[in-house]
Amino acid sequence: MKINKIIITSLLLAIGLILHQITPGIFLGIKPDFLLIFMILSIILTKNFKITFITGIVAGVLCALTTTFPGGQFPNIIDKIITSIIIYAIYKNSNATSPLKLTGIYFLGTIISGSIFLGSALFLFGLPAPFLILFASVVLPTSLLNSFIGFSLHK
Repeated sequence: MKINKIIITSLLLAIGLILHQITPGIFLGIKPDFLLIFMILSIILTKNFKITFITGIVAGVLCALTTTFPGGQFPNIIDKIITSIIIYAIYKNSNATSPLKLTGIYFLGTIISGSIFLGSALFLFGLPAPFLILFASVVLPTSLLNSFIGFSLHK
């Protein structure tokens, strides 16, 4: 049974990586984080903490390999690991089954991921713009876009 969950997770992360790589920026270079969307989908489908933790590590490494943010490799790894654990805890404790609640998890997951990424990048390397400006201009629109795509995937 566990091998099925690992295969599902692997396929979802592969799909997320490919979509993350080929998707162009929609508005001012903002694009949905497909790897994060499929990581959250994998967490929701597998419902297993060990697989969630490994999913966070793998998603972080894959995102680090494809990042366009200067110095964003290590912050991506930190962000995906922490986000995967937090999303797992939120999902397990909320019993979210309706598409609307799951959409909220995608929105919250992207907010958490973006905050951790920007915070760790600020702490480790510095940011090209102030934190709040990057949060408002990149993380919030991406959160809306990710939640819409997450909602569409669950339908």
